[in-house]
Amino acid sequence: MTAPKPDLVTDADVELLRLVPTRYRQLADALDRRIIGQDEIIRDLFVALAVQGHVLMIGVPGLAKTLLIRSLAELLDLPFQRIQFTPDLMPSDITGTEILEEGADGHRQFRFVRGPVFASLILADEINRTPPKTQAALLEAMQERRVTVAGRSYDLPSPFFVMATQNPIEQEGTYPLPEAQLDRFMFNLRVNYPSHAEEVQILLTTTGDEPAPLEKIWTGPELLALQRAVRQVPVPETVANYAVALVQATRPESATAPDFVKRFVQWGAGPRASQYLALAGKVFAVLDGRYNVAREDIKRATKLVLRHRLITNYRAEADKQTVDALIEQLVETVR
Repeated sequence: MTAPKPDLVTDADVELLRLVPTRYRQLADALDRRIIGQDEIIRDLFVALAVQGHVLMIGVPGLAKTLLIRSLAELLDLPFQRIQFTPDLMPSDITGTEILEEGADGHRQFRFVRGPVFASLILADEINRTPPKTQAALLEAMQERRVTVAGRSYDLPSPFFVMATQNPIEQEGTYPLPEAQLDRFMFNLRVNYPSHAEEVQILLTTTGDEPAPLEKIWTGPELLALQRAVRQVPVPETVANYAVALVQATRPESATAPDFVKRFVQWGAGPRASQYLALAGKVFAVLDGRYNVAREDIKRATKLVLRHRLITNYRAEADKQTVDALIEQLVETVR
């Protein structure tokens, strides 16, 4: 049964939000025909899309990370660009550059040629293979949704999403992402190996005919309308207090930090983490047919939001304490 409409949500918002579970199922079913065994990843990507959040996907080669994002781009009627990050990639290869042109009258002037970042959906493939100077070119774009070239600022299209992939096992010739850039990503998604049955299905479906093209099912204006409606879903004060308490408990210097955090964590999450917990909670609530956020919605987002914002120390490595395990303890501890 659908929850009653809070006063903050308009009737127009409710009509749109009621369609979200159905539209999500359409998107998931379409992706399931091409991507096997990644149902949770598909759901989490949709949650990020619904609030215009950037996503970092980490997994070994061959787990269809790039294929998933390419397939998602096929379903969305949005301009799409793939950027293959390499050691020789320059910032101007991402943002664009000014070139000197000579007109018919012989007069010369500079013209800005836009780079691939001027698309709505960006696939940043193997983002840790390029030097920090080039990685930093994405910082302003991800946070401010604009780029600055030669002293002039250019707005990026809306909606605008960056979905980056990273290989966790090849570290030679890579450049770890700085914490400032990691914090720009709403979610950190871990892509795991498929099960035996799923891998058999992958083998059978990928060694036959080429898959049929996917039909567009969502436009840019529809996504923008969804994002505006989702943001109107209220967060009760008790739930807001819970989200902030979770984030503050990740900071070793905080008076509310549990002993295991003070022992194993060097740096905790900042205020952006609690904002993303609330935004993700709104989408989880809407997918369940509710128009307010519950604590369970916040809990479902904790690993996705916090795992790349907690920096562990040498004790955690020595005691084989993983970030995910620490987050699970945190959820059990903070009441």
